[in-house]
Amino acid sequence: MWRALSYSNSMNTIQGIQMIGTQRSGSNLLRVMLDGIREIAAPHPPHILQRFLPLLPKYGDLTDQSNFYRLAQDVCELVTVNPVPWEGITIRADEVVAACRQQTLYELFRVIYESAARQTGASFWLCKSMKNMLYAEGIESTGISPYYIYLYRDGRDVALSFKKAIVGEKHIYALAENWKKDQEAALRLKDRTAADHFFMLNYETLIASPEKMMRQLCNFLHLPYSDRVMDYYKSRESENTAVAGKMWANVTKPILKDNTKKFLRELSSEDIAIFESVAGDLLQQLGYSLYTPLDLLKGSFSDEEIVFFNEENIRLKNVFIQQADPADLAKRRPQDELINRIKQY
Repeated sequence: MWRALSYSNSMNTIQGIQMIGTQRSGSNLLRVMLDGIREIAAPHPPHILQRFLPLLPKYGDLTDQSNFYRLAQDVCELVTVNPVPWEGITIRADEVVAACRQQTLYELFRVIYESAARQTGASFWLCKSMKNMLYAEGIESTGISPYYIYLYRDGRDVALSFKKAIVGEKHIYALAENWKKDQEAALRLKDRTAADHFFMLNYETLIASPEKMMRQLCNFLHLPYSDRVMDYYKSRESENTAVAGKMWANVTKPILKDNTKKFLRELSSEDIAIFESVAGDLLQQLGYSLYTPLDLLKGSFSDEEIVFFNEENIRLKNVFIQQADPADLAKRRPQDELINRIKQY
């Protein structure tokens, strides 16, 4: 009992940092850079909320202790089988449950991340589950008042990156729709968050002036800047991340300063036009120029076109999985098997 109490009470001074936006925007780069600051624990995200919120009906009434404990066990297992290990951090369901002040998934999220910070001697935790911007109200209901870092990147480069990644959509229409919705959600959260708790960080500016931007970010967080930030690619966390999947290989390299506007070389003009037709307003709002002549931009697509786009997206995803590196798939399998097992409850 004493251990559980000390576990809970030691959390009171720990602050949360929540990264938001869209994946493939340099979020793992920023995560391993911030992990170089001793005051920040920034483990690779198992996407606790995104994965478990749709599954909550499987657990029934969470005010029932046995139901809540079963949820806690499964959430802790998700963390344990994460493709990038939480090195030096032990997450046990009994200790997590003992530290909870309420019996909710959001509370499990809080306790697990605060435990990661406590066990590594950090005063901040960083969660890189970008979709958590959709769950901000629930996160804040636990008493967390996180610092939000909105990392955004040219959506056309994000789309190109997703086309090459083991995760995400594959057709440009679906990619544009998702990117637009994500940016709109992030900007809505900005509107309701105090300015001293919301930091907008442009990926292109980050890679052009990394030390300058990281110093600004540290000032925002009221944390001292460390030279270890720029040595991120030599860190153990970067090594562990890179070996866990090909799509994270770049975190063991110095900043790729020319990693912008790749879509101009690698996307077709038709794909660029579709993306700009769907999300051109958000691109411009965030400071990006359009490359499609105005007369070639479409205000909307027909139902038949959208059906075709969606069918193509499914086909492209299936083709990608069939051609994916077996080692990448194997590293993701334990989490997938856990989620599929829960769906059978």
